[in-house]
This record gives sequence, structure tokens and C-alpha cells, in this order.
Amino acid sequence: MRLGRTLAAVAVLCALPFYLDAFWLRIGLFSMAAAVGAVGLGLLSGTAGQLSLGHAFFLAVGAYGYVWLAGEPGPGLPTSVAAVLAVLLAGAAGGLFSPVAGRVRGVYLGVATLALVFLGHHVLLTADSVTGGFNGRSVPPLELGGFSFSADSELTLLGVPFGAEERLWYLGLALFAVTWYTARGLLRGRPGRALVALRDSETAAAVMGVDVARHRAAAFVVSSMYAGLAGVLLALAFRRVVPDYFGLVLSIDYLAMIVIGGLGSVAGATAGAVFVTALPLLMTRYADQLPLVAAPGTTDGTVGPTEAARYLYGAAIVLILLFAPDGLHGLARRLNARLRTRLRRTRAAPPPAGATESTPSAASAARAKEPTP
Repeated sequence: MRLGRTLAAVAVLCALPFYLDAFWLRIGLFSMAAAVGAVGLGLLSGTAGQLSLGHAFFLAVGAYGYVWLAGEPGPGLPTSVAAVLAVLLAGAAGGLFSPVAGRVRGVYLGVATLALVFLGHHVLLTADSVTGGFNGRSVPPLELGGFSFSADSELTLLGVPFGAEERLWYLGLALFAVTWYTARGLLRGRPGRALVALRDSETAAAVMGVDVARHRAAAFVVSSMYAGLAGVLLALAFRRVVPDYFGLVLSIDYLAMIVIGGLGSVAGATAGAVFVTALPLLMTRYADQLPLVAAPGTTDGTVGPTEAARYLYGAAIVLILLFAPDGLHGLARRLNARLRTRLRRTRAAPPPAGATESTPSAASAARAKEPTP
């Protein structure tokens, strides 16, 4: 049944580009990119218990690393090679910071990673030859085996024209599938159990033979590589990268994703990423139909769609912390367990007493109505 549900979900996701317009496909692309980054932060903060406020820095390393490696000025490498090297570059940046992550914990690690965001933003603004400065740089389209993930070449499947969004949709699905299965395999294996032991008690983990500093540093490197992959996918979806996007607000958004979805859960990080990413885009599109929300570009002092979306998922964080500390994934798991228990009780319940007594009473009534001579 689980395999059947998985195959059905994959079939539905693969068929969506044939029916959805570009707006909904962009929401899906941004959500898949955010889910890849949120899974990485979930491994670091939810599973390993390391607070990080610098996730936006590693997304920027992946995005700008791809743009510089594949573009001009830059080495001008093939885009597929540039994408792989950008992910490795983000992992190398996490490795350079891993000695700090291996020895600092808690709020102090959060403050240390916060410095990465401000330092990275300053570098993005000043290194004009690499980043393009304040105006950013355009993103070269990805090419794999001569197939371009852009709208430059015409492509039609089953009568549906496939532009950049439709092509990138399948790329995002493939990258998200790789992220999903590698992260779940990591959590279910020995590294995942070691990280959970570190989160619960570093002393107990060290007694059991876990190298505390090495595992903490490795978690930071793996999380940085996931963030670099998310940065590459975001750059391809945006088609232009600017420094202001990779700021502190983006890091806070990713923390909101894993808190709302559920710490330490791949499915929860995915659900939180979809919620936080899609909400402001939907409110921007339907702002003229929502009460107390102003349309984009108005200056009448009312709340804009972006601010309203932040208020809503801020309220969602408060509600989650109060009533469902394990997030949406834990809430769905409890509801599923209650439904299974109720179905099991319904199947195992004996028939009503009235149903067992109805047969003899009907027979006696039939015997009482025998014809008389």
C-alpha cells in the first residue's frame, strides 16, 4: 500500500505540468527548492540539535557559485559541472566553519552563524566582479546532455508547449527525490542515530563511542551541501540572483519551516517549506479578494500581502508551539494513529445484542401464526 501511494503521488506530480499554468508551476518550483534547503536545516537543527541562523549564507554560496562558475565573467564551465561544483563549494564553506560548529553549541552557535549572514551579504555587495554587486547577475540556463532547461528551444509534449517552468519542474522533482531518500537513509542509519544521541545528551553519546566534534562538524557540512543544492535550484527558478534575497529574513523563514513542519522530520520540513513559501505568493495573487490585505504597490497604509503572510505563519508558529510541539508531521501522525485505532475497534466490535435476539423472536412469532384447524 505504501508503494502504491508513492507511485500514485509521483504520477500526479509528473502530470501537473500538463494542466497547471506558469504561476502554479513557479510556486511548486520555489517550494521544492525551499524543501531541499529545509531538509538540510532540519538535519542540523532538528536531528543534531545545532541552532543555525546562517542558512541563507550557504544558499547564497550555492546560487552565486553556480552563476560565477557557469557564466561570464567566470570560468565558463559547462552548466552541469558548475551545478555540482557549486554544491561542493557550499559544502566546503560549511567545512571551513565546521571547527566552530564542532565546539560551540546552543545560542552561541546561533550568534556565530548569524555573523555569516552579515559577512556574506557584505561580500555579495562589494565583490562586483563575481556577484554583480547590488544589481546581481543573470543565471545561465542549465543544460544536460544537450537538453536545455530554458524556453530558448521549442518543445511540445502531447500538444502542451513546455517552457522553462515545465522543464525545471521535472528537474526540481528529481533533485527533491534525491534529497528525500538520501536524508531518510541518513536518519535511519548509524549517522542519524548518532546525531540523535548528540541532541539528547552529548555526554551519553560520548560514552557510547560517538565522536562528538566530528559528528557535529559532519552535520554542518551535510546541511551546507543541501543548502547549496537549494541555492542552485532557486537561482535557476529566479533566473537572476540579487544579494538582498539572501539576508537574515531568509534564514528566519527556514527556521519557521522546520518548526512548523516538525523538527527532525523530512516530511515535516517539506510540509513547512511548502506552507511558508506558497503562502505569500498566494496572498500576493489574491490580495484584491482578501479582507484587510492591500494589493501590491498600494501606499494607503494597509497591510501588504507579504507582511500579512509573515503575520500568519508567525501565528502558526505560536499555535504549533502551544498545541503541537512536534509540528504538522507529528499532528498528522497522531491523527492517522487515531483513525487506525478507530477503524480497528470498529472491525473488532461484536454485533449489537438486538441483532442476535431478532432471529429467535421472529421464529417464535412465525410458529405462533400456524394455521388452526
